[in-house]
Amino acid sequence: MKHHTTTDFFKIGEVQLSYEKNIESPFEKITCSKLANNCIREIIPKEQINYREYMYAFYFNNSNHVVGYHLISLGGITSTLIDKRILMQGALLTNSVAIMLFHNHPSGKLKPSNADILLTEEIKEAARILNLKLLDHLIITEKDYYSFADEGDL
Repeated sequence: MKHHTTTDFFKIGEVQLSYEKNIESPFEKITCSKLANNCIREIIPKEQINYREYMYAFYFNNSNHVVGYHLISLGGITSTLIDKRILMQGALLTNSVAIMLFHNHPSGKLKPSNADILLTEEIKEAARILNLKLLDHLIITEKDYYSFADEGDL
């Protein structure tokens, strides 16, 4: 009978995590939805805002400074699929304490859909479990935005 060493059973991929902060954020400290709206408009492709849905996340330190952002999902004309694990992974890898979501509505309608409301609640709960705070979820159109926090929907 062949004798196996412990390492014979652990020949699998080792997960190694690292995070390096390379630059200071060019964004101001985000203290309101208006500033958040201005910041996301520097990132989202303006020529695509009426074409297809994008979902972005901003990750924040304890001083509400953006430590990073991530394109979470690129969808179609009427929806985009969000993997909450990828969203939360970004927050954990950047040692963030809070997140903010952004997505656009190519239709130009600011009113959140039932799917938007449900997603926001699910992400809020996932964040709570990980001791993170969901600061806001903005829906943006070419000319305006809707803030879940400002409207009392968060």
